[in-house]
Amino acid sequence: MTPKENYLTMLRGEIPEYIPSMYEERAGRFIEELLTPQYAPNGPIVTSLGVTYVGSAELNGGAMPAPGIILLDDITKWRDIIKAPDLSSFDWESYYRGKIKDIDRTTKYITVGGGDYFLTLVSFMGFENTLLALYEEPEEVKELLEYVSEFYLLVLKQQIRYIKPDVLGLMDDDAAYRAPFFSVPMYQEFFKPYHKLHCDLAQENGMLIERHDCGRCESFIPDWIEIGIRSWNPAQATNDLVSIKKKYTGKLAICGGWDNLKYNDCNDEEELRAALKEYVDTFAPGGGFSYAAMAGGKPDDPDAQKRREIIKSFYFEYAHDWYKTH
Repeated sequence: MTPKENYLTMLRGEIPEYIPSMYEERAGRFIEELLTPQYAPNGPIVTSLGVTYVGSAELNGGAMPAPGIILLDDITKWRDIIKAPDLSSFDWESYYRGKIKDIDRTTKYITVGGGDYFLTLVSFMGFENTLLALYEEPEEVKELLEYVSEFYLLVLKQQIRYIKPDVLGLMDDDAAYRAPFFSVPMYQEFFKPYHKLHCDLAQENGMLIERHDCGRCESFIPDWIEIGIRSWNPAQATNDLVSIKKKYTGKLAICGGWDNLKYNDCNDEEELRAALKEYVDTFAPGGGFSYAAMAGGKPDDPDAQKRREIIKSFYFEYAHDWYKTH
């Protein structure tokens, strides 16, 4: 199987030829300027909705809303402040053809992102103001989300038309390390309807769906399954991943699951390799697993470099062919 075929096999709930990994070339990537940026390593980026994002070395260039800038301090005033761009004369075909012209679709799949409705509200209002608005002005929040959704779905429809992507990457971080930011009923009321619109459109066009959600978000999994989500990253170890794996094998792939906090500074090679073996042996059975162990630290830190090399080499030495050897 090509890396593309192998990974999509896993997403479909089948056992792939080998364990997929972040250490293989399987994804054809491009930068989508119309939606929320993932990275901003070279300075501020102002989005189509007017939000300024910045990156930092500590976040490896990951994009975050610029600190101290609040576009919307009163949810009832959103119609005066939040303006989607006029794309009525936009040349979608040229835009997207240029993005993917160098991607080999026979060996690489393409993922398109979006659907970050909670984080979009946070980017407009800040975290605390967003949570207050959900309680104090729920109807205004829903009307703003409906407005944003029209723009986000317009982009997704054009991506589908001109890119014909393989995967939808639904990204919306809505949990802290120990608990979600809001209840399951609130998720079902405010955000699930819009996530479902994206998922419905993706499935109607033959796409598989991944979910990015950090923190302890396991309480939302039944809703994810219901709307068609097939995999979850980074599936952080604060969740009960062993029980989740047992319950959802064949339905929800764990693309992650590595306890980065516990082993991020581990310089004992024997201990690290033992932890990696336990990690693979726990999540590989039955399929639905992508190896995503990693190590933090500064790029020029010799200890961090050694940890990263051990983790990468372990994938090829032990994890890659696990389905052939077990």
